[in-house]
Amino acid sequence: VRPPAPEYRTATGGRPGAPSGGSPAASAARPGGGLYAPKPPPRQTSAPRAHPPPPAPTPPSPPSQRSSPTVSRPTPPAAPVDDAVPPPPPPRAPDRSPVALRDVLLQKAIVLQSYTPGQHRIVCPSCGGGSNGERSLAVHIEADGREAQWMCHRATCEWTGGSSVADAKSNSRRTQSESAMGSNTSVGTGMSSRRPGAGAGGAVKLPPPESLERVGPGETTPAAKKWGAWLESRGIDLSVAERNGLASQNVFSPPAGAHVDALVFPYMRDGELVNIKYRGEDKSFWQVKGAEKILFGLDDIAGAREIVIVEGEMDKLALEQAGVKNVVSVPDGAPGKVKDGPVPAPEEDRKFEYLWNCRAALDPVSRVVIAADADAPGQALAEELARRLGKERCFRVHWPEGCKDANDVLLKEGEAALRGAIDNAEGFPLRGLFRFSDFEDDISNYFGVEESSEMKGVSTGWKSIDNHYRVVPGELTVITGVPNSGKSEWVDALMCNLAVQHGWTFALCSMENKVHEHARKLVEKYTGEPWFEGKYTKKARMRPETMRQGLHWLDNQFVLIRHEDDELPSVDWIIGLARAAVMRHGIRGLLIDPYNELDHKRPQGQTETEYVSQMLTRIKKFAQHYDVHVWFVAHPRQLHNWRGEAPGLYDISGSAHFINKCDNGIVVHRNRDEKTGSLREVTVMVAKVRNKVAGSIGDPKLEYNLSNGRYEDIQ
Repeated sequence: VRPPAPEYRTATGGRPGAPSGGSPAASAARPGGGLYAPKPPPRQTSAPRAHPPPPAPTPPSPPSQRSSPTVSRPTPPAAPVDDAVPPPPPPRAPDRSPVALRDVLLQKAIVLQSYTPGQHRIVCPSCGGGSNGERSLAVHIEADGREAQWMCHRATCEWTGGSSVADAKSNSRRTQSESAMGSNTSVGTGMSSRRPGAGAGGAVKLPPPESLERVGPGETTPAAKKWGAWLESRGIDLSVAERNGLASQNVFSPPAGAHVDALVFPYMRDGELVNIKYRGEDKSFWQVKGAEKILFGLDDIAGAREIVIVEGEMDKLALEQAGVKNVVSVPDGAPGKVKDGPVPAPEEDRKFEYLWNCRAALDPVSRVVIAADADAPGQALAEELARRLGKERCFRVHWPEGCKDANDVLLKEGEAALRGAIDNAEGFPLRGLFRFSDFEDDISNYFGVEESSEMKGVSTGWKSIDNHYRVVPGELTVITGVPNSGKSEWVDALMCNLAVQHGWTFALCSMENKVHEHARKLVEKYTGEPWFEGKYTKKARMRPETMRQGLHWLDNQFVLIRHEDDELPSVDWIIGLARAAVMRHGIRGLLIDPYNELDHKRPQGQTETEYVSQMLTRIKKFAQHYDVHVWFVAHPRQLHNWRGEAPGLYDISGSAHFINKCDNGIVVHRNRDEKTGSLREVTVMVAKVRNKVAGSIGDPKLEYNLSNGRYEDIQ
């Protein structure tokens, strides 16, 4: 015969999950003392009170007896009607569909990326942010995460307002009473929120109080004592088990197909039982059929700004054993792998519906530590949780070597190691957000580079230029100069030097050069011999075999980017082909010459300055991502009253962003006055160098060789 089950209460008589403490007398006086504790009878005052009269104004009938679930009391003596207590209102079912602030804001079409306390900026749903889609709506969420105010800062809109969870709950209760048991759809989420104790097949049968046997310190039943011994073997103190409401119950086990003494994990919300998860002795698990899925220990994170999510109930108990109480456990364990594609809509996300059901508690949290198991499913769970909760506020725990989960760490390493693992949780990787330690190898290698390393820039082939400008992969160089100053010739000569001395390959998008003319210039610079004789030099022209040798070299070191129809190429089209050239030919440099030959179709309302800024940003991203040096040739605007002086970088036609955004800015200028020097003298004015390791501002000079197009240092 099974011994009678003791009254099911926590150690203090409070509900499971409530803070411990308080005298036994005070605990006994608390209403709803335990998970399944009998409700105390109504408290009586010193003067006896009569039962309320019947609603109809008829002569009073003999009062009936008042009863409670566990205690029956005789009817008190009748009292005058004037002293009777007003009839109590009919009991109202507790609000079992919590409303989150996100639901409240969604009714106003306000959708935020996160709902943590603080300031948020989004496009105003009232005015759409104007023609530019400006993020003009400022939304402030209060520190408690339950109230928000908003204001649109566009003068033509100025939409303002505010709302709170309390207002929404009040409206929700009024609507539900009017709808008379209508739909239980939660406000604004589109997700059906089940009532605890009600599932698809009707009311869920939660176990009666007498079937539960407390697991905790003191006298317990043999079954409860057996589970208590098992918990202690897992490092869990019985007081921790009792505070979390653990019990034993003889219940039918679907996995075993028979009745077993199972361990009970009660899932509570606001002191009300929502679901139960059972554990059999064979490590089988099952839950109450049709019950609402929520997090285990939900009441322990009420109002918390930092929480820990674990994979199992035993991990939650282990962390509490180590002194960490703001912990919840998922109810269904881990998935096999991360699901491809975007996160499903709430109404379709059945595997993780417990997150949406607990959104009111989770949305205000600013730091979520995910302490899943160290195996592959555990890591998949961590990833799926972070995708739904927002990776920007999620941190991942790495367990010590040889430990699988929190309970394992408690047993093998102790409480201090378990707390340390939680404290040292690392943020989830965010696309585009890094720490310097993520690049530790690159930084260390840069410290130890040799003088000839590309990271310090490669030689241009001219000593005078190397003192001020060296070519660094991944940078953008903007080159300008007045027409017929030799800027395109100088860039061609620079690329030939890099190809010969360092083996670099290049993609050429040169719209001002015909293919055969560009080939002539490059082959002349490579061979050092003129293509023709008697036109621009008295030297003999190169031999046919020299020409063929030059073409072979040219074909190995350069690829052409050219539009095959009458339309002008766009920057995006050039960058797309340059990416392909990186993958197919391994190019190290890209020439775009000149800017004014490109297609510059700007969106309506966009200024040329905005267009140039975005264009240069895209070019720099390409250069940095593929470690390719880009030379961009741009003509200066028309110079009024020009007397032969060199232009500046701010004279480039289009925008000052050419100098603001480039890594290096060079002005190529040819001497046009015989009185000041040779007409073949060319000044390479290095006007901007962002990387001081690679160069400095200066005006080195070169001499142009007309017969072969080469540039030489002036002796």
